[in-house]
Amino acid sequence: MPSPARRATVYLDPVIHKALKLKAVETDRSVSELINEAVRQSLMEDAEDLAAFEERVSEPLVSYEEMVKRLKTDGRL
Repeated sequence: MPSPARRATVYLDPVIHKALKLKAVETDRSVSELINEAVRQSLMEDAEDLAAFEERVSEPLVSYEEMVKRLKTDGRL
């Protein structure tokens, strides 16, 4: 059973707030629903990024200088 929603004060740029209100009306959703969805999506992206970092943790590090040399060698610079 999901826990009840928590109340939070969030200060939005006035233009963003207006856009959210318009989108809420257009999509028949509340501003809170739109904000919750946006935050949820952002957190999911973070989780995907962290998983990708974990997958690559054993890969060797390449220095910036080495990468520039590789790009020059490959004709990309």
